Order: sequence, then structure tokens, then C-alpha cells
Amino acid sequence: MADTLADVPGSRPVLATHERFQGHVWDVASDEVDLGESGVVTRDYLRHTGAVVIIALDDQDRVYLVRQYRHPVGAECWEPPAGLLDVGGEAPVDAARRELHEEADLTADQWHTLVDYCPSGGSSSETVRVFLARGIASVAEADRHERRDEERDMIGAWVPVDDAVEAVMDGRIRSSSAVAGLLSADRARRDGFATLRVADAPWTRPEATRLQR
Repeated sequence: MADTLADVPGSRPVLATHERFQGHVWDVASDEVDLGESGVVTRDYLRHTGAVVIIALDDQDRVYLVRQYRHPVGAECWEPPAGLLDVGGEAPVDAARRELHEEADLTADQWHTLVDYCPSGGSSSETVRVFLARGIASVAEADRHERRDEERDMIGAWVPVDDAVEAVMDGRIRSSSAVAGLLSADRARRDGFATLRVADAPWTRPEATRLQR
């Protein structure tokens, strides 16, 4: 069973799609879905471009986290650096490199796929790939990205992996990117990183429908 346990790709026929809302980053749509003998149902969902998350791990077993204001949950959340797949033609690992540079002023020379997940498959098409980045170096001051909006006041910190995992398990850190990223990084670390996938490993995900850049 363990060898065959996997999600089964394949969507049901969509009889009609109604665009309910077009936002700055993502849209809301309603699909009339034919479920066969179960009938036709209407499903509202967030149409999302997808995202990447970066677990940057240094040679002291520390992970780099940022604290960023997240308006929908009304909190400044500790999270790994992350960003949208909103650049046309950009490979996910290249998006991860860009986001690590922009949000953490860091680069990495070793990249692997750590875990893939759907944050809310019942209400959003978003899929997320978490990368493990090692061989960390700092970006020169003159080459650093100018952060704006919520990112302008972000706080960054190197945190021991054990402390970060404990914060997740205690409920002090709740971001889905932190939960999935930190727990999978801890598992990979305990396995001696033997089960890591390559950075461009196959990834089953909905095709992005909105590109913002």
C-alpha cells in the first residue's frame, strides 16, 4: 500500500465557469462540475498561481525565518521566505532563488525539492513547492532588493531547527508554509537528507491562469 499511496490526477467535467471576482493577485470562480451519478454541483474556489517556499538551512542547523504581517489572519507570522509563481516562463526553482534573494538577502548553491502540498484543496487551486536551500551566502549590500508594502518591515532571524519545530508543535507558529516546511525539513535532516528529490522533480499542479509580471 505504501508504494501505491498517491493522489490521482484528473478533474471532473466542468459544464460552465462563472468569473465571480478578479483581484490584483488571484481570482474567484464558480464551476458547475459534473460528478456523474452524484449529479452536478457548483463549487466556488480561489484561482491561484501557485507558490514556492524556501527552507534555507545553514551549516549550524539553523533555518532562516521572516516575520511578516498577514492581514487576513491579523497577525505578524513567522514564516520561511516564500513567493508567488507569477512570472511567466520562470521555473519554480528560479522563483525560489529570486524570493530568497528578495526576502532574505541570501543565495544558495544547493537546491532540492523538500515537499509539495495543497494548502486548501477544497477552496483554492493553490499548490506549493517547498525547496531546501543549502550552501548559504549573503547578498552584497549594494545588490539587495528594496522591500515594499508588508515586506518593508519584515524581521528576519536564524533560528535553530529544533526550536522552530518546537514552536510549530506548541502552536506558536501557525503558517502553513512554516508547518509543512519545518516538519519536512526536520524529517529530511533526521534521514541524513537521503530522501530529497531533485530541484526540478515532477510536480502535478493546475496550470497558472494569472501572471502579474
